[in-house]
Amino acid sequence: MGTIAIIADSTCDLSEELLDRYGIKTFPLHIHLGEEEYLDGVNISPEELYRWSDANKATPKTSTVSPGEAQAVLKEALKRADEVICFCISEDMSACGQVMRLAVQELEAEDRVFVVNSASLSTGIGLQIMEAAVMADRGVPAKVIVDKVLDLQPYVRASFVVDTLTYLHRGGRCSGLAAMAGGTFKLHPYIGVVDGRMKPGKKYRGKMDTVIRDYVKDLTPELKNARKERVFITHSGCPQEILDGVRNQLEELEYFEEIHTTRAGSVISSHCGPGTLGILFIAGEEE
Repeated sequence: MGTIAIIADSTCDLSEELLDRYGIKTFPLHIHLGEEEYLDGVNISPEELYRWSDANKATPKTSTVSPGEAQAVLKEALKRADEVICFCISEDMSACGQVMRLAVQELEAEDRVFVVNSASLSTGIGLQIMEAAVMADRGVPAKVIVDKVLDLQPYVRASFVVDTLTYLHRGGRCSGLAAMAGGTFKLHPYIGVVDGRMKPGKKYRGKMDTVIRDYVKDLTPELKNARKERVFITHSGCPQEILDGVRNQLEELEYFEEIHTTRAGSVISSHCGPGTLGILFIAGEEE
C-alpha cells in the first residue's frame, strides 16, 4: 500500500491544530499591497491587510503560485509520498488549480499527482481535505479518494454573512450605491458558494450580533440534517462574544461531534473584510 500526501493552498483556512492532526501541508498564495508582495499566512496578517486597505482606500490584490513555486511544492510532496492529492480553491475564483496541473505535467507526474478543483473556498475546501485525510488513513487509494471527494462536493455548504460591503466594493464585487445603502441601512448580505462561484442571497439588517444569530437560525433546518462529524465557524475577525454566541447556538443543537472555530487567512479576508462569519458543513446526502 502506497503512502499519500495531501496538500492544499492557503485558502483552505484550516487551523494549525487541524493541519497537524491530519498531516496536511499547505502552500501560500500571494497578496499584493501596492508594490509590496506577501505570502498568505507567512509574513502578512489580516489585521495588517485591513490597516493598509483602509489607509489607502484600496483593495489588496491576490495571485496564485508561480509555475516554479508549484513545481517546488510538488517535488517536496513527492519526496515523502508515493502519491499526492492537491486541493485548490475554486477554479472559478483562481488559476491555482491550472498552475498546479501544468506543474504536474512538467514533472511528468500525472500518474502520481491528483489536483482537485474544490469548487469552494475557505473551510469549504477544508471539509473536503479532512474527508480525504480520513480515507487516506484508512488505506483508500488516491484515485478512489478523489472520486469520492468529487461525489461529495455537491453537498458541501459554504456560506457567510458580511459585516461591511466596503471590501467587496473596493474589489469590484458590488456597486458603490449598494455599498453606501448597505452602510446606511445596516444591510449584511448572505453569500453562498454555488457551483464554485459566490452567489448573493438574503440581506440581513441590523447589528452584526443579531444578524449572525438570525443567519444561524435560518441554517438550522439544514444543520440538523447535515453530516454529524464536523461543522466549521470560520471568520475574518469577529468579537469573541459573537463567536461564543454562535458556538452556543450550535452546541444547543446537540448534533455535531466536533465544532471547529477557525480564522480566515489574508487571501479570503482581503475580499470579504473584517467581521465576516460563515458556517460551513456537509449536507446530508438524502437532501
